[in-house]
Amino acid sequence: MFEIMKEKVKNIYDQYDASHDFQHIERVLQNAETIIASESSCDKEIVRLAVLLHDVSDKKYSDNKDLETQLINELNLSEDKKQHIREIIESVSFNGGNELTAKTIEAKIVRDADRLDAIGAIGIARTFAYGGAKGRKLYDESEEARVQMSEEEYRTKSTASVTHFYEKLLLLKDLMTTEKGKKMAEERHAFMVTFLEQLSREIKGEY
Repeated sequence: MFEIMKEKVKNIYDQYDASHDFQHIERVLQNAETIIASESSCDKEIVRLAVLLHDVSDKKYSDNKDLETQLINELNLSEDKKQHIREIIESVSFNGGNELTAKTIEAKIVRDADRLDAIGAIGIARTFAYGGAKGRKLYDESEEARVQMSEEEYRTKSTASVTHFYEKLLLLKDLMTTEKGKKMAEERHAFMVTFLEQLSREIKGEY
């Protein structure tokens, strides 16, 4: 069932830009497997399927939930498990700080695995890949990072890529929900801080 769904979603993700293509899904799966190995128990099948499906109806690319619904309904699972996958997907998004609670260990694993791919070296690369695809500035020193915002404000304002670090990425380390996720986030967070410090020096011409 996993392999069949993997083939179905690959074609969907390969239509997205490099920040959310199928390689993103592969990295999140890898992160999830690492976290799973540190947990005493969880439904591995649900975690893996939720990772595969978590971005097929991403609001950045589509407002249509029908595809996600269709694919979940095709799974040979009980209705309770299908609903669990829906709830996991709903709880993954940051939504400008208006995230839903990850209530189950499976939801926590998927959310941490996805957020780990948003930080560190790969997170930096993805941020600028997405910004480039959307025609955003690399940085804007006059732009202030928003501390509080609605989900609509978060999604509709095209801020510079560097601003996104302060509005989301630098916050994720402290929002990890599993012990393994917290440990994995430490190094990635530190790398982003170092990158931003170096970037700032280069922008200002400090040598």
